[in-house]
Amino acid sequence: MSIAWVFLLLAGFFEICFTIALKYSQGFSRLVPSIITVIFIVLSFFSVSQSMKTIPVGTAYAVWAGIGAAGTVLCGILFFGDSYHIVRLISIFLIVIGIIGLKLAHCD
Repeated sequence: MSIAWVFLLLAGFFEICFTIALKYSQGFSRLVPSIITVIFIVLSFFSVSQSMKTIPVGTAYAVWAGIGAAGTVLCGILFFGDSYHIVRLISIFLIVIGIIGLKLAHCD
């Protein structure tokens, strides 16, 4: 796996982190979670920008958003009591399959 893909995976992880921190910021009304949110946003954007040096923009964005979306939904289910309806779980599975497909279709 190239360094660009490592940056892209990190960007997705940081996106999950900033989304969870955003929840805790309560609309940017709590200082510490708000600061953490901004830090993770910067880290996420920096990481995805580094990945785009070699990964096509469409692939990078789709993988970044897919990791963030699937990861955030899973965190919502695990930590916030969000619904784990079978349709949601299948949808997450389909996002993950799409991410894997994009990786397999991309030749470094």
